Amino acid sequence: MKLRFRHTAPLALLICTLAACGQSAQDARGGAAPSGSGPSLVTLDGSSTVFPISEAVAEEFQKVEKSIRVTVGISGTGGGFQKFCRAEIDISDASRPISATEVEACRKAGVEYIELPVAYDGIAIAVNPKANWADKITTAELKTLWAPDAQGKVARWSQVRNGWPDREIHLFGAGVDSGTYDYFTEAINGKAKASRGDFTSSEDDNVLVQGIANDELALGFIPFAYFEGNHDKLKLVPVDDGKADNGNEPVLPSPDTIRTGTYQPLSRPVFIYVSKKASERTEVQKFVEFYVKHAEKLVREVNYVGLGDAAYEMVQDRFAKRTLGSVFLGANTVGVTIDQLLAKERGK
Repeated sequence: MKLRFRHTAPLALLICTLAACGQSAQDARGGAAPSGSGPSLVTLDGSSTVFPISEAVAEEFQKVEKSIRVTVGISGTGGGFQKFCRAEIDISDASRPISATEVEACRKAGVEYIELPVAYDGIAIAVNPKANWADKITTAELKTLWAPDAQGKVARWSQVRNGWPDREIHLFGAGVDSGTYDYFTEAINGKAKASRGDFTSSEDDNVLVQGIANDELALGFIPFAYFEGNHDKLKLVPVDDGKADNGNEPVLPSPDTIRTGTYQPLSRPVFIYVSKKASERTEVQKFVEFYVKHAEKLVREVNYVGLGDAAYEMVQDRFAKRTLGSVFLGANTVGVTIDQLLAKERGK
């Protein structure tokens, strides 16, 4: 299988833009042109987690459909939904389901949408390879580190676990507009966006990778695919969710543990949201159909986990029927498995 080696985000955007997208890097970075700017333009923006998937799809699609330009931006899941609900883009990349607030914003603006799961991902807990003491961590210890009341108080490794060094701990995590941040805080702290604020944050996961890789005292959370692309620079920390029905040992994220849902509670589906109005345009319809048809192969090439044939058939059907709305709205999505994803769709 041909593997894709992802560059840092600014360079990746430049390559996508100049080699395939036909638009300036500044335009792509800013979230692409509005969907009404031309009949041969498809615009995506949002999650940095989903960006490598959408970028890979865009590159392959434009080899087949040379007259259609596709731009893929990174503004975080929250930032992408803001643009999407203002009808500024055709498709929003999202590493979590759309929120009730975002649903209302889209409703007020008259933006209807089709929710399409495209892959499965895990949130990896990563440290610098020199942090040889960090051999495992529990979800309770992660909460000790990341809870809102830890700010300014839990600042040393020894405060997390007895026996860990009495040295500063430097935390790295996704920016507050990121769906990864929302999911992680809900899974670990029990409420989305409930977190300490004194950590190094970025909407660009490559910034987090470099920060952890260059700091012996660092610990951070990043999408598993970004670890896979940088496994020589980082060390994974197995996570123990403390639940006997999921075994009594800490679990490392891997394609298998993410697919089966045994890496808990930090496994999750990721999505694209397609504007119904935009989907009526031929170029958008072609792109989304290509996306779903080739997702299984392309998500593996960029180190994500495919949903499997049954799930992708459901996704194809959902788009073909232009099924509107979200099957996840109002539901707890922490630890949702692929089987549960299918069951939700069947029961809708």
